[in-house]
Amino acid sequence: MRIAVVFKDRCQPKRCHLECMAFCPPQRTGTEVIWLDPETGKAVISEETCIACGICVRKCPFDAIRIIGLPEELKEDLVHQYGKNAFRMFRLPVPKKGEVVGLLGPNGIGKTTAVSILSGETAPNLGHYRRKKPHWDDVLEYFAGTELHDYLEKIADKELTTAIKPQYVDRLNKMYSGRVRELLVKIDRNDRLGDIARDLDLTTFLDRDIGQLSGGELQRVAIAATMLKDADVYFFDEPSSYLDIYQRLQVAKVIQSLSKEKYVVVVEHDLAVLDFLADHVYLMYGSEGAYGIIAQPRPVRTAINVYLGGYMKEENIRFRDREIRFESHPPRGDWKAATLVRFEALTKAYESFELSVAPGQLRKGEVVGVVGPNATGKTTFVKMLAGVEAPTSGVVEGRWQVSYKPQYLESAYEGTVRDLFASAIGKKAESGYFETEILEPLKVKSMMERDVSTLSGGELQRVAIALCLGRDADIYLIDEPSAYLDSNQRIETAKTIRRIMEKEARTGLIVDHDVYFIDLVSDSLMVFSGEAGVRGLGEGPFPMREGMNRFLRTVGITFRRDADTHRPRINKLDSRLDREQKSAGEFYYAVEDPARAA
Repeated sequence: MRIAVVFKDRCQPKRCHLECMAFCPPQRTGTEVIWLDPETGKAVISEETCIACGICVRKCPFDAIRIIGLPEELKEDLVHQYGKNAFRMFRLPVPKKGEVVGLLGPNGIGKTTAVSILSGETAPNLGHYRRKKPHWDDVLEYFAGTELHDYLEKIADKELTTAIKPQYVDRLNKMYSGRVRELLVKIDRNDRLGDIARDLDLTTFLDRDIGQLSGGELQRVAIAATMLKDADVYFFDEPSSYLDIYQRLQVAKVIQSLSKEKYVVVVEHDLAVLDFLADHVYLMYGSEGAYGIIAQPRPVRTAINVYLGGYMKEENIRFRDREIRFESHPPRGDWKAATLVRFEALTKAYESFELSVAPGQLRKGEVVGVVGPNATGKTTFVKMLAGVEAPTSGVVEGRWQVSYKPQYLESAYEGTVRDLFASAIGKKAESGYFETEILEPLKVKSMMERDVSTLSGGELQRVAIALCLGRDADIYLIDEPSAYLDSNQRIETAKTIRRIMEKEARTGLIVDHDVYFIDLVSDSLMVFSGEAGVRGLGEGPFPMREGMNRFLRTVGITFRRDADTHRPRINKLDSRLDREQKSAGEFYYAVEDPARAA
C-alpha cells in the first residue's frame, strides 16, 4: 500500500518552480500524477498513478511531500484519515476500567487523534474522508466483535462522559482570568476541591490570580480541573511537563487512585514517570504528520524496553536505527579539563525569596545537569551566570560568552525560522556544520520556511534549542529543554547537546526534571534544595553518583536500574528494595535483579 502525503502548511507553489511536477517521470510522459487544487492552491498527488520514485520528495524545496510504502494488510486497519494526501491513523487503543493505559510514541503520529476519537469528540471516518459527517453506526459495525466495540458503543450513545487535560497548559492564563479557587469551585460538583488541593499541593496558590502562576503551578491547576469534573473517562496529555520529580510522582499517585473506578488514558513522554504510572502501554510508530500505527498493548516495563530497543518482535517492525542503552554506573567519574568559570558563595535576595549558592566551578567540555524541586532557585542561578540577574552578594569570576535558552518560550518573532536563524547567528545559519550537527538531529530542517508564529510548543522548543546551540559561546545555559518534546526527541536532543559540547570543548548547564534526559546528557550535577518559593540552596557540581544520591535523598525517592536496558526505574515507596537502597546510600545506581525484573 502506497500513501502520498502533502503537508499543506509547507507547500508553497507561489514560491517554488513546481519542481514536484516538472521532475515527475509519469507527469512528463502525459500521465497526471500531481496537480494544484483549485480551491487551496496546494499540490495534490494521485496515489493510484504515483510510481513511488521519490523524486518529488527530494526536489521539493520546502520538504512538503512524503511518499511512503506500507504493508497491504494495514488497509483493513485504517481508522481515520483527514483528507486526500493527509494524515491517516491505523488502529485504536482500548481503555480499560481499573487500569491506567499509556500511549507512547513520537509527536505528530496520532496520539491527539486517538484521544479525540476515544473521547467522542471525533467520529472516525474509517478512511472515507469525503463524508461530511461520519456515522457511528458504521464505526460500531466495523469494530463488531472486538474489545473496543463495547467502549465505543457507550461513547456513541453518550453513556460515558469524558474529561481531557490538554497538553499546552501555559495557555491557560490566556484563556482564563481571576483567582484559581474561583475557577476550580465552578467545576467542583461533588465538593472534592479540598482533597484534590491537598493531594496536588495547590493550597499555597489557590487565592492567587491565574496570570501570576508558573508553568508547574498551571500544570497542577489543569490536572485538578480535569479531576474535579464528574466523568467516566479521563485523558491526561503530558501531565508531568514543568513539574519536578517529586510533583510528578504526586500527580502519578493521584491519577492511579482515579483509575480504580474509572477509565484513565495517559499520554506521557517522561519514561520514568510512565513506568511508575501506567499498567499497560500502547506503542505508536509512523511518520510525523503522515501516518500513525498503534501496536498491540504491552506491560509497561516491556513496552518501554521495546521502545528503547527500537524493534517490535511480534510485528517484525524496526522503528529506530540503534537501540538506546543507559550506563549502569555514573559516566566520567574523574574530570581533568581546564576550569572556565569559578564562582564564590553567591546570594540573590528578592522580596519573598532568597537563594544561596555554595562555591563551585564549571570546566571546559563539561555538561552539568541542574536538578532540584521547583521554586528553589535553579533558573535564578542560570540567569546570574547568563548576566541577566546580578547577585546580591558574591562574584562570578572569568571571561566568557553565554548562549541562553529560557524556560518559557514565546513565538513573537515575525518571519520564518530561516529568517530567525539568519538574524540571530548570521552566516553560520547556512553552514554545513549547523545543518548536519544541529538542524538535522533536532528535526528542524523541515521547518525552515515556516513562520515562527505557526509553530507548536514542541517545534518552538526545538527551534529555540537549535538557536541556542548555533550561537558562538563558551557556556550554553539551557532551561528545561525537554518540555513538550516526545521521548525520542528528548533522547536525540540530549545526544546533540553532548556531542556539541564534546566537539567544541564548550560548557553546558542543563536545567531539567526528566531523569532519563539528565542521565543521558550530564557529566556532573548541581543540586538545589530548600523550601519552595521561600529559600533555596545550590551546591556542586558533584560527580554523578554523589549528585544523584544527594538529590534523591532530599526527595525521598530511590531508583533501580533495569536489568536489560540499565534505564532508571522508580522504586515503590517503602518497598524492600527502596529500604535496602536507602540504608546503603545508593539512591540511583543499584542494578535490578534479573529474576525480579522477569
